[in-house]
Amino acid sequence: MNFDLPKDGCFVLRVWNPQHNGPAVCHLRDGQLVDVTSNEVPTVRDLLERSDAVQWLKVAPGAPLCSLEELADNSREVPDTSRPYILSPSDFQPIKACGVTFAASMLERVIEEQARGDESKAAAIRETCTAIIGDSLGDVKPGSDLAMALKEALIKQGAWSQYLEVGIGPDAEVFSKAQSLSAVGRGASVGLHPISTWNNPEPEVVLAVNSSGEIQGATLGNDVNLRDVEGRSALLLGKAKDNNASCALGPAIRLFDDSFSLDDVRKVQVTLHVEGEDGFAMDGHSSMAEISRDPSDLVRQTYGAHHQYPDGFMLMMGTLFAPTQDRDTKGGGFTHKLGDVVTISNPQLGSLTNTVRLSTECSPWVFGPTHLMRNLAQRGLL
Repeated sequence: MNFDLPKDGCFVLRVWNPQHNGPAVCHLRDGQLVDVTSNEVPTVRDLLERSDAVQWLKVAPGAPLCSLEELADNSREVPDTSRPYILSPSDFQPIKACGVTFAASMLERVIEEQARGDESKAAAIRETCTAIIGDSLGDVKPGSDLAMALKEALIKQGAWSQYLEVGIGPDAEVFSKAQSLSAVGRGASVGLHPISTWNNPEPEVVLAVNSSGEIQGATLGNDVNLRDVEGRSALLLGKAKDNNASCALGPAIRLFDDSFSLDDVRKVQVTLHVEGEDGFAMDGHSSMAEISRDPSDLVRQTYGAHHQYPDGFMLMMGTLFAPTQDRDTKGGGFTHKLGDVVTISNPQLGSLTNTVRLSTECSPWVFGPTHLMRNLAQRGLL
């Protein structure tokens, strides 16, 4: 299981280093992982605070840890803890997420709301909503005069929704997806809350932002979504989104340099492949070119005088992907089954593969910020 990382670019990975019984900040050099953890850069958070992060990595001293192939071989649901394995590439950064940033997924959120979490009603509601709303929302700039006129027209038709409010209104939906250090990396299990029977993966591009609000790079993410829980009530968003192992990031943060920039992020195409133990397969994609809010605008709506992030943050930017392919019954749509293998990939950012389990059966989250601080202190890095 490799990570499909391109040979060009500056990649930062977090790897469990058994020698220190803790995480290492690693730089990928010629197929080798070099542990560059130091007093200067004890964490990925500290690396992203540097204005010269790319240049620093090129010359930073460090010890070879393992090859990328060796790391990939041990990055699995149950790794050999005596060998290095990959972690989520972020550490102290909280993980924020934006919802309803694409027209297609906006329509699906409206459907979830109208179905009240009952997937059997989704097909009929989808047909009704499309007849009223159409597929022109992707051309509407959120917060514009046209958007506000459309809002008034939909209200008069009784078709307005809180999801349309954040989809075409002036304010983006930004919520807390996961706590610092709670995300899982490539190869690990991703978790579904046991109460959910209607759920799906959400393949996304994730921005790495420092404490000054500067976008330093990007990675891939799976914003595991419980459609039935959120559909019952938007007030259940926390229960639908933030559970054990419900957020996967990785495989690495690609830092911005001469070969990759925010303009490249704006054009990224993310592909999705789901393979079930029942023989079911599904493919999808999400194109950043179709996002309704610019990445820089999403960062501005997250960070500013209204909200500071002293450790920076990771920002999931939403997805175009909205699964409607029937899995078991006609009109029943898609939902996960335990054992599904989900792969999210892009040629510039690599691939993120995880296996779907119940959150109660995934490895529990036991290594938090205090554990990391104590580990770094024991290693003389603080």
